Amino acid sequence: MRAFSLLLLSCLSAAAYAETHRLRPAAGHPTFAVRQPVLTVQPGDVLESESLWGEWYEKASGKWPGEVGPIAIQGAEPGDTLVVEILKVRPNRDTAVSTQGGSFGALVPDEGTAMLNETFPRGRYIWKIDRKGMTGTLELPKSAAKSLTVPLRPMLGRVAVAPKGEEEFGGLWPGNFGGNMDAADVREGTTVYLPVFHPGALFYFGDGHALQGDGEVCGSGLETAMDVAFRFGLLKQKTIAQPRFEDAEHIMVAGSARPLSDALRIAFVELIGWLVADYGFDKAEAYQVVSQLAVIRVAQMVDPLYTVVAKFPKKHLPKK
Repeated sequence: MRAFSLLLLSCLSAAAYAETHRLRPAAGHPTFAVRQPVLTVQPGDVLESESLWGEWYEKASGKWPGEVGPIAIQGAEPGDTLVVEILKVRPNRDTAVSTQGGSFGALVPDEGTAMLNETFPRGRYIWKIDRKGMTGTLELPKSAAKSLTVPLRPMLGRVAVAPKGEEEFGGLWPGNFGGNMDAADVREGTTVYLPVFHPGALFYFGDGHALQGDGEVCGSGLETAMDVAFRFGLLKQKTIAQPRFEDAEHIMVAGSARPLSDALRIAFVELIGWLVADYGFDKAEAYQVVSQLAVIRVAQMVDPLYTVVAKFPKKHLPKK
C-alpha cells in the first residue's frame, strides 16, 4: 500500500508540474532521422503546434514542406515506448489539395508494379474547407452531380520517432518507427504508441489530411495544414515491435510491408502478442478470438511499404 501511495503521489506531482509548450515550426525535415531536437519536453507535458504549409499546397510540382521535429521527451531511452495522446487535429486553412495520376497511387503502375499500359493522367483537385461546419466541397464540372460536400475527419498521415541505428528514411516511408502510415485512425482521441530507439525518442509529425479514404488509392488525402496538440508519456522498459494505436473502441497495431499480405500478417501477429502480454490471453485462444472479432483498415497502398491496421474491440477485453 505504501508503494502504491508513493507511486500515486509521484504521478500527481508530475501532473502538477506538467507544462504546455507552444511551438511554431520554421522549417521541416524531408527525412526521419536522428537530429538535434527543436524542443525538449517532460512526460506529461502538452505540445501545441501546427503542421507545415508550403509551396506544394500552392502550385503543381511545388516542394513538400517536410515534417515538424524532432521533439525530445526527457527520460525516453531505447527499449521504452513513447505514448502520444492526440488532443487536437484541426484544419487551419480554407483549402485542401489532392493529387493523382502519373506513377504514384494504388491503381497506376509504379516502380514496384511495372506495367505496359500508359500512366493515368495527372490531376490536382482543390477542395474547399468549411472549418466551422467541418465539411469539404469539391466541384465536379464533368460529372452529373456537379459538386460533392462531405464531412471531414482530420488525421495526421505522419507520426514517427527517429528510426533505429543510423537509419534515415524519406518522408514517404512507413515502418516500425511509425512514419508515413497514412492511417485514418491517427486522429483526435487516439493514443499512439511508438517504440523508442534513441535517447529522447525524437518525435516527428506532419502530413495533415482533412479526410482520407481507406487505402488512399489515388496517392493523397485532402492534404492541408493542421493545428495540433499532443500530450506525451512514457512506458518505461516496455518494448513494442510495431506502432500501436488505441481509441475509445479498439486497440490497434499497424504493420507496414510489401506485399500487402505481409503487412496484414505483421499487424495481426503483433495484435495477438499484445493480447497475450497485456490482457492475459492464451496465445492459441487469442488467435481464435482475433480471427472472429478483429477488423482491419488498409490504411494506404501507395507508399514504398503498404500499411494495414488490425483492430480488436475493447469491449471484449477483460477488465484489468
